[in-house]
Amino acid sequence: MSSLCALDTMRAFTREDDVILLKSGEVLFRPGETGTTMFGLLEGAIRITWIGQAGQNGHEDIPVGHVFGAGALVMEGHKRLGMATATMDCRLIEMTREKFLFALHETPMFALELLASIDERLRDIKMADK
Repeated sequence: MSSLCALDTMRAFTREDDVILLKSGEVLFRPGETGTTMFGLLEGAIRITWIGQAGQNGHEDIPVGHVFGAGALVMEGHKRLGMATATMDCRLIEMTREKFLFALHETPMFALELLASIDERLRDIKMADK
């Protein structure tokens, strides 16, 4: 699974103090907040909810092994589009832009791993819509 590769690379470039613990029901981020970090889910589950076009609600369940929030590292002034809530107790890795750029420099394949992970998640969302 491509997302596991991206998470493995994130893990290699982060430290123990980059780990976040969330209890079930806690919110990681909210819509409109400025995003400055990306996350990798080590344990638990996260649900991202949003209001789409025409006011329709949507959600994505992020399973263990996936990464999310990459837009915050590649777009200046990125605003979070959804709310990320722990649906069970979670352990996550948080990666800053500085660590992200270092990881890309040291491991250029990380960019492809991340793109593959994003593509996989988008495909899952599209299949869930059917």
